[in-house]
Amino acid sequence: MAKHDMANMEDSKAGKKDSMAMNMSESDQGNDTAAHDMANMEDSKAGKKDSMAMNMSESDQGNDTAAHDMANMDDSKAGKKDSMAMNMSGSDQDNARVRAKELQLEQMRVQQAQLARAYQREVATQKKEDAKANELMERDPRGHIQMMKMEQEHRQLTLELPRLLLQREAQVYQELQSAQGAAQAKMPETGKTMMEMVAMARWSQIPLLVLGLWLIVSPFTLGYRSVQLTWSDMTSGLLVIVLAVIAFRTGRAWAAWANTLVGLWLAFAPLAFWAPDAATYANDTLVGMLVVVFAVLVPMMMQMPGPEVPLGWSYNPSTWLQRAPILTLALLSFFLSRYMAAFQLGQIPWAWDPVFGNGTTLVLTSTVSKSFPISDAGLGAFTYLVELLSGFMGDPRRWRTMPWMVALFGFMVVPLGIVSVGLIILQPVVVGAWCTACLLSALFMLIMVALSIDEVIAMLQFLMQTHRAGKSVWRTFWLGGDALGDNLTPRRPETTQPREMFWGITIPWNLFMSAALGAWLMAAPAVFQTQGRAAHSDHILGALVVTIAIIAVAEVTRAARFINIALALGIIVLPWLFGGATLPSGINDLIIGVLIIALSIPPGKIKNTYGEWNPLIL
Repeated sequence: MAKHDMANMEDSKAGKKDSMAMNMSESDQGNDTAAHDMANMEDSKAGKKDSMAMNMSESDQGNDTAAHDMANMDDSKAGKKDSMAMNMSGSDQDNARVRAKELQLEQMRVQQAQLARAYQREVATQKKEDAKANELMERDPRGHIQMMKMEQEHRQLTLELPRLLLQREAQVYQELQSAQGAAQAKMPETGKTMMEMVAMARWSQIPLLVLGLWLIVSPFTLGYRSVQLTWSDMTSGLLVIVLAVIAFRTGRAWAAWANTLVGLWLAFAPLAFWAPDAATYANDTLVGMLVVVFAVLVPMMMQMPGPEVPLGWSYNPSTWLQRAPILTLALLSFFLSRYMAAFQLGQIPWAWDPVFGNGTTLVLTSTVSKSFPISDAGLGAFTYLVELLSGFMGDPRRWRTMPWMVALFGFMVVPLGIVSVGLIILQPVVVGAWCTACLLSALFMLIMVALSIDEVIAMLQFLMQTHRAGKSVWRTFWLGGDALGDNLTPRRPETTQPREMFWGITIPWNLFMSAALGAWLMAAPAVFQTQGRAAHSDHILGALVVTIAIIAVAEVTRAARFINIALALGIIVLPWLFGGATLPSGINDLIIGVLIIALSIPPGKIKNTYGEWNPLIL
């Protein structure tokens, strides 16, 4: 009977070993050689060590062969390019080797996780088997000793497999550092590469000659009624031609950037001179955009070498998919502001408002709007235009290759977005009317703030890392720099799915409800017939609650939701201090304030990692 129990125990242990090996093998079919190696390790301890070492060596050889083949492919093309392209090609070869080692490390970490899960299953099973072993010791001590010897070998193997894998992982990591060092040594300086891009894309200067000629003749072709705009366009056209010729013949970057300033002036000139003609405004806006596009946007879209993901981040905030919703909202906001600017400039007789009747007309002709020296709607349209153009500039690595552009983009979106919201808040307080197009543009701007703030944070982190590395922050800010350190953080796999556009954004239910309560608070004075400063308090604080809630949906600014707690206290107290509140409105403010405080405490789900910024995500 005891021998029969011992046999069953041995069969159970053997089945357990086979199950562990099968689970480990099946869970990583993408790396067949490594999984096959770990499965075969169950045969004998010594044989498994040799097999694992040999298999991993073969995996390295396969990775090196793949990298070598990629290098040979790049070498075959290098002879057809100039010296800068040759340097970038050599860098691509080393980057391929680096990527091969990074992939190998990722595979080994997956195997480590599989071994950890297998070990946990082994511990759970062992607790059940210990009771049976004690019974066997009482009936058959000799059989118990033999079984414990087998169990000891099995336990030793279970502990030794992770140790062997860690040793190999450390070796691969050293090889990765060596490959990264070689890639860094051959990589061209980022700032120099950026300056030479204009010379590499000289063809983009040719369309500028045509645009310059069109600017010279357009005042006569379109019948300008403004003398100032006539001279402005003719002078600008001449400058565009001269600067384009200089950039084409010499490849000097300063000429291209000077043309960019001319293009921005063309977009702004109709506002400065109060263009009386719709054709004049449209012509200068479109030509100015095209001048900027061909002067710098097209050359600066060339791919730069080096890693794309910021250090410690799980995704890249500068990809084209990440920028797509921001560019779309900027374009929609530009059209809305452009329509309102046409009314302020006298180019159309009336501004249509589908919700508030003549509310848009009242806002655009108010004392607040007239206090600006130019059309405030046109200034908004110009701002959205600059946002749109700066959003197209740079490759997916621009958080480190063009920090100044990310800073400009962030400045155009974040601070100016908050100013835009402030102007919207003044509408019911100063003007006493709402503007549908203004509200939509402000909403779009707030969404753009939430979508773009992660790229600004990545750029600032890179500049801080540059400072700690002893490099010039000022030079890096203007000319860009290379990645610092090894980004071993698991990154999210890039896809072409629309959801990638919103990485870095999560919408917790509590923030959604906070925004909804803020919107209700903005409408509450009209519902409860609140008058005076109590009504203004609800308008202003409600708009601020909506603003903070939308900004806080970005994971990097999730801690901003705590500001709503202070705003909620003001919602509860201020209407009673100011006077003018009715009893129903006071009860409404009390309920809304308490709910906003409760909703501002939970942080919501955080799906990504942000390096050194993680401790600030509360």
